[in-house]
Amino acid sequence: MSAPGLPEIEQARARLEGVARVTPVYRSETLSRLVGREVHLKAENLQRTGSFKIRGAYNTISQLSPEQRGAGVVAASAGNHGQAVAWAAREVGAGARIFMPQDSPMAKVEATGSYGAEVELTGPAIEEALEAAQQYVAESGATFVHPFEDERVIAGQGTIGLELAEQLDELETVLIPIGGGGLASGISLALRAVRPGLRIIGVQAEGTLPGGSGYTIADGIAVKHPGELTMSILDETLDEIVSVTDEQISEAIVLLLERTKLVVEGAGAVGVAALLAGRVGGAGPAGVLLSGGNIDASLLIQVMRRGLAVGGRFLVLRTSVPDRPGQLAELLRLLATQRVNIVEVAHQREAAGVPVGHTGVELTLLTRNREHCDELIARLREWGYAVERLD
Repeated sequence: MSAPGLPEIEQARARLEGVARVTPVYRSETLSRLVGREVHLKAENLQRTGSFKIRGAYNTISQLSPEQRGAGVVAASAGNHGQAVAWAAREVGAGARIFMPQDSPMAKVEATGSYGAEVELTGPAIEEALEAAQQYVAESGATFVHPFEDERVIAGQGTIGLELAEQLDELETVLIPIGGGGLASGISLALRAVRPGLRIIGVQAEGTLPGGSGYTIADGIAVKHPGELTMSILDETLDEIVSVTDEQISEAIVLLLERTKLVVEGAGAVGVAALLAGRVGGAGPAGVLLSGGNIDASLLIQVMRRGLAVGGRFLVLRTSVPDRPGQLAELLRLLATQRVNIVEVAHQREAAGVPVGHTGVELTLLTRNREHCDELIARLREWGYAVERLD
């Protein structure tokens, strides 16, 4: 295999015309103000199947011979690539079998099946899904569509770079998520060909790096190592690779949802997270790829709660009140004077550490910001309540 050039990326664009959406670019006033530079968002989360992946999948599958289509296609995926291969296979009339890690978000598993593919769950890691898929290919003769280590896939993803170059005239820096590296390889190859002066930065999830926990909410880029082909491309085309934590990703997801009204999954939010965390140098206009929006609903709820807590908008406290009528009502009355919304109140009479004659109380509160949280805790202590912060 060799890296695709600009002609292959332009050919991929021709194949994708009328198939893949030309996704919009939005300037974010909020992000621009927060980071002190112009920030533009390429909303690939609005692409068909909810992510960029159909570009590479369709560019690959549409080139298969009738015999290859008849034998079907196979993929290994944490979700987005599987959905894309299933969708593209359906479009060209080929069968698809998708191997997915057993802990893949149910939204992605169900969506993959809804496009007509047979779905098989394997072990917890994407590497195990890859191994199972390759074994099936050897037994069945189906065509394996690799999520990133394929020049046709890379060329398809590179069409995003051509669009971005046309949509934004003034651009200094571009931020691209890195998992297996197919997306970053394709976009960086395209941009180096048509806008060679751009600064291109890849963004990884810290949990997947050596020494990390091995887990990240950015499941779409939860790959331990980029491929050999993609890494050889990225070594030549990227100016820098940075990483962000799950807390930073959560905060970015919450901000994007609240301020831009865009639902973005963890992998799609890493570029925004890097900007907010101050990991990106330069002062000129920045373009950020929001690579996908397929976040599981239950995870989104957790992320929203965690992101609100990190941003000082969600506060969980433990305290106690005398076990007498009216004492809880008095605490709630005092909190109301501080303009706090109370989400949840839980009594804990037998909780460890609660003094005799008192009732433990756990409070979940909506607050304005971090300063408001600190002020509230200080005021509770002034009123004589022993307060422990739990979030």
